[in-house]
Formats: sequence, structure tokens, C-alpha cells
Amino acid sequence: MRSVVVLLVLGLAALPAAAGAQMTLPDDTSTPPDGATLFLNQCGTCHTVEHGAAPRQGPNLAGVVGRKAGSLPGFTYSDGFAKADWTWDAAQLDRWLADPQAMIPGAVMLYRQSDKSTRGTIIGWLKDQH
Repeated sequence: MRSVVVLLVLGLAALPAAAGAQMTLPDDTSTPPDGATLFLNQCGTCHTVEHGAAPRQGPNLAGVVGRKAGSLPGFTYSDGFAKADWTWDAAQLDRWLADPQAMIPGAVMLYRQSDKSTRGTIIGWLKDQH
């Protein structure tokens, strides 16, 4: 498979030169992705925000802001959530996204987001998903 990828990359890299065109790379100063795009790309495999939709690997996050942690009916949470006695808000979501296992030992969430700005954009978007 590696040789196929290398051949494809080499073949694609050679196309602009053969056609007399220049290849341009994306501008690093472009507008950062919005919350919906970040959620879809980073969270959407495991979570949905559609009201009434069945949970995926993670709970449905529609209306998560203001919800008691570990309380979505129909979703089986890890044992650590049984001890959670708080409600999701921006600060709790920020802590959770930065390091879920530090917040709830044994939590089953592999995702971590170290960039505070990215976390803030996702959280801001989630606030609007009632």
C-alpha cells in the first residue's frame, strides 16, 4: 500500500509541472474553522447533537450545557460518571475536553484537545445546540 501512496503522491506532484501550472498550498492565515466544522471533524464520529437521535459511542450532546453530568437517558456511562454531581457548563466542558481522564478517572473518551482556542470554539457552538 505504501508504494501506491508514494506513486500517487509523486504522480500528483508531477502534474502541475507537466501542465506548466504552479501548485499553491493553502494559506496558513486562513480563517480558522467554525464550531460546527470543528465539532463534526473532531467529535462527530462519537457524538451527535440532533434532538432525539440515538447516542453513538458517546452521548448525544444536544442540550449538554445545563445538563447534569452522566444523566442522558438511554446512554450507559462509565462508572466515574456515577459520582459526578455537577452540571455541564463552559468551565466544566473546557476541563473535560482538555483532559477527560483527569476529570473523571476511568472515563471512556480518547479525545483530548490541548488548544484552548479550539476548545472554546467547540464549547461556544455546543452552547447554541439546545
